[in-house]
Amino acid sequence: MTQPVVQLRRRGFGETMRRDAWWVPPLGVFAVLSSFLAYATWAAFQNANYEYGNYLSPFYSPLIFGPPPHGWFAHAPRWLAAISPALLILPFPAGFRFTCYYYRGAYYKAFWADPPSCAVGEPRNTYLGEKKLPLILQNVHRYFLYFALLFLLILGHDAWQGYRFTDASGATHFGIGVGSLVLTLNVCLLGGYTLGCHSLRHLVGGYLDRFAGRPARKTAYDCVSCLNRGHMNWAWASLFWVAFTDVYVRMCAMGIWHDWRIL
Repeated sequence: MTQPVVQLRRRGFGETMRRDAWWVPPLGVFAVLSSFLAYATWAAFQNANYEYGNYLSPFYSPLIFGPPPHGWFAHAPRWLAAISPALLILPFPAGFRFTCYYYRGAYYKAFWADPPSCAVGEPRNTYLGEKKLPLILQNVHRYFLYFALLFLLILGHDAWQGYRFTDASGATHFGIGVGSLVLTLNVCLLGGYTLGCHSLRHLVGGYLDRFAGRPARKTAYDCVSCLNRGHMNWAWASLFWVAFTDVYVRMCAMGIWHDWRIL
């Protein structure tokens, strides 16, 4: 019995048989990521209102060159004096997020329409993969992970400093302000996102064929996998909160918001 030959036709851009609102998720990703990128770029070039007392904005941490108590070095070299401190450090956390396995899938759809969504036609006929420029640069994600882990320690120190207040006599004592909790939650959310990274799961044991006789590796792998299962939620929550943390410090430094002391 002969079988009829079915000719397959490539879908045109946006063409699909789906009846659901498939365009809503990529549109939401486009709006949120664009807003974050616009605000982060604006905040990085401000070079002002990034510290308030013992609070330091995560967009400017570590503050390599700046006055105490947050600055590591009081004076920058002459050729760096006119550059915002944020521009010296933001490329590292930005590189970690940009090459993140989850974010790739999100912005490939939202910004590049590659494809716009599952079973929806895309505006290109070939797929180059991640073996050529520029997408081959995505493979440096595992190296940005090392910087992200280091930044997590630095931000943890900043959060601890957020509980150390200096009174009028110059003495430092423990206290809790709303900003202290904002900085602490920022580290917790970034920790959940960073420590659930796919590359970290591979490093702690994902490359092994079996865990028999390796209880420490098995425990570390299970912990990272637990966070990894919610990687998307950690990614969005930490993205929102790191921006809000900068907003909070900035508003307090400008005198628009008042940091309420709990203790």
